Amino acid sequence: MLEGNRVSRISVRGFAVASATAVTTVGAVVGVAAGGGQQQSPSDPIEATAADSTLLADIPAGQQAVAQTASLTQQADVQSTAADAEAKKSAEEAARKQAAQDAKAKKAAADKAAAEKLAKEREAKKKQEIASRSATRDSGAFPVKASYSIADVQAMARQMVPGDQFQCFSNIVDHESGWNYQATNPSSGSYGLVQALPASKMASAGADWKTNPATQIKWGLGYMNDRYGSPCEAWSFWQANNYY
Repeated sequence: MLEGNRVSRISVRGFAVASATAVTTVGAVVGVAAGGGQQQSPSDPIEATAADSTLLADIPAGQQAVAQTASLTQQADVQSTAADAEAKKSAEEAARKQAAQDAKAKKAAADKAAAEKLAKEREAKKKQEIASRSATRDSGAFPVKASYSIADVQAMARQMVPGDQFQCFSNIVDHESGWNYQATNPSSGSYGLVQALPASKMASAGADWKTNPATQIKWGLGYMNDRYGSPCEAWSFWQANNYY
């Protein structure tokens, strides 16, 4: 250093390592002066002597390596945290989608099971109706008599009409003829237990339709099944319209 041309070296009063920039200089640059005979006052706050100044270059290489390692470690931690957050978000989204798919599949399975159960119930009911009808007696199974009481006619009907349909059949006969197999409507000409119109239609069930209540029951049951599906469906129509 030349006399009268005092040059202060760049000095760092403190040194610290920061996570974002790896190394941050803490302190203040105490000054750079150029020669020319100008002297600074010892009381100037920016002046520093070589004795209390530390050059960056004077920091041991080992400490610099430690600082860089610490910075890289912190950066890695930040990146790892961000990656964990992204992974968690992806996992939550995947779980939400899977839950929605599971719920949809569960509903579809429940709907299918309900439909299959309903189909089985309908099939069982159909078989039961068929079995019930096949178990009924035909009109020809009853002995022919000169006359029949209401009790006789009702007994025939109970053996010819399926059990689950008998009450509906009975309701119609009650209203149409009061179980009188010879009942005649003088104005329309309808005749018999079920008041067939014209009366001669009952001939399709047997030639003795005028005198045999079993033949009338056979025809009336067939009519209700063919036109309405069953005596109970015929009765529902009768209730709404007062005829069938």
